[in-house]
Amino acid sequence: MPALSLPCLCLVTRREPWGEDALVQKVAAAVEGGVTVVQLREKDIPGGQLLALAHRLRQVTSGRALLVVNERVDVALACGADGIELGEEALPVAEARKLVGKGVLIGRSVHSVEGAVAAAREGADFLVVGTIFPTASKPGAETAGLALLRQVGKAVRIPYLAIGGVDESNAAQVIEAGAAGAAVIGAILEAPDPKAAAARLKEAMQKAWAKRAKVGVARR
Repeated sequence: MPALSLPCLCLVTRREPWGEDALVQKVAAAVEGGVTVVQLREKDIPGGQLLALAHRLRQVTSGRALLVVNERVDVALACGADGIELGEEALPVAEARKLVGKGVLIGRSVHSVEGAVAAAREGADFLVVGTIFPTASKPGAETAGLALLRQVGKAVRIPYLAIGGVDESNAAQVIEAGAAGAAVIGAILEAPDPKAAAARLKEAMQKAWAKRAKVGVARR
């Protein structure tokens, strides 16, 4: 089974307002900058179009980053994706596992400690936890803050990524709070230089990750 490279920088796709061609270019640049997981999340397009886009993203991520497809198990299998991401109301993890087998990562989006515990119990390989900070992608959404990350860390033993308003200014904070990485959209896709934006995010997380590791060793 593929493994997350930690700390994990995940780019969640959003093709509008740029279009698919520009999105693929931005993803390719972001992968060069240090993105290690690309999550294809385009809920409003039909399966055939989604699969075509998945194949294009598979080409730019192959051998360089993991490709995860949001909820569409059929598309994930058809394009040879490394994993699927399930929303809280999507297929149960156990049912998804029956479809994808043991060689595909299964992530679950959660918004509470209870959701995290349930997903881990069901066999999820990793979690995406949010919404942590205010974000333009979900205006007005209630934010959980760093406290939720700390609480999830005490309750589960699988990796979890922070999502929601994570950018260069606070990426280190989510690592310090226990997250194994972050999933971002605008912090990279809206940047003038997606490659440079990804590199700065990755550097901030790696520094915090190294600091956290040293603290952990010192406490032993």
